[in-house]
Amino acid sequence: MKLALVAAAAALLCAVSPAQAQATFPSKTVRLIVPVVPGSFTDVAARALAGELAASLGHPVVVDNRPGAGTTLGTAVVAQAEPDGHTLLVTENSFTISPALYPKLPFDTANDFAPVTLVAEAPYILWARTDLGVNTVKELVEMAKAKPGFLTFASGGQGTSSHLSAELFFEKTGISVVHVPFKGVGASMTEVIAGRVDFGGSSIASPMGHIRTGKLRPLAVTGDKRSPMLPEVPTFAEAGFPGYDAPIWFGVIAPARTPPTVMARLHEELTRAVAKPTFVQLSEKQGARAFTIPSAEFARRLAAEMRTWKDLVARRGIKVE
Repeated sequence: MKLALVAAAAALLCAVSPAQAQATFPSKTVRLIVPVVPGSFTDVAARALAGELAASLGHPVVVDNRPGAGTTLGTAVVAQAEPDGHTLLVTENSFTISPALYPKLPFDTANDFAPVTLVAEAPYILWARTDLGVNTVKELVEMAKAKPGFLTFASGGQGTSSHLSAELFFEKTGISVVHVPFKGVGASMTEVIAGRVDFGGSSIASPMGHIRTGKLRPLAVTGDKRSPMLPEVPTFAEAGFPGYDAPIWFGVIAPARTPPTVMARLHEELTRAVAKPTFVQLSEKQGARAFTIPSAEFARRLAAEMRTWKDLVARRGIKVE
């Protein structure tokens, strides 16, 4: 009889523990895993969010940088974490690019995660060396079509967002250029300024210093309206290339099977944090717009983007070593 009572009590505890876990979130330190090195906007945004979340959640929120293997090391940490809301991923476009580039990942991108929300988005911009002889993206395309395989394009690395966003544009316009990957966008800009490569692309904040000093020429930005950082630079649609868009996004993602009530709480707290003037101003300094979207919409967007990159990589024969 006693054994039966003990067994029944244990079963009852197991049955209510998930509800208890949801009701007590958060119950310990929350970790924001950032799969890149400190200093990038992904990292800076995560640290700003950590401060706001710690104040509203009433528990410490720490940033844990886990760079490596094209951001997949840090992403794997979250995939394998307990789905209780205490371990979250703060990431960007590489999340949807990695499945297209790496046939064997230590996680299933489509099924091992629960997207919470976007927190910011920045335009992608094409820029060129000032002595290339082009002032607009249309002139660049015309030059590339007149001399297939002649122009050179600098990116921050093979398979990075700076590379694939451009490949998407090359495919849409039918131009053929030579891709020259570098270890980071900074190195790619240096080579374009030096005249050793013709043009490049990146998020809008990266080349701003060189654009303002006249060392690089901005050609066009993605988005449905011009960037406040460069109001004189047209969007791709205004420049004659509607339908092309490849924004640089930043978002927060939880492990799959995180309870719905915890997901809802996370979304609520992140929406509050992202609306804070400090985060809005921080984003604006990087040329980004701070905003959130419903979790379901974020999930649909990520799924669509994964299909886009997978198909593009296959069609263009893009590989990483």
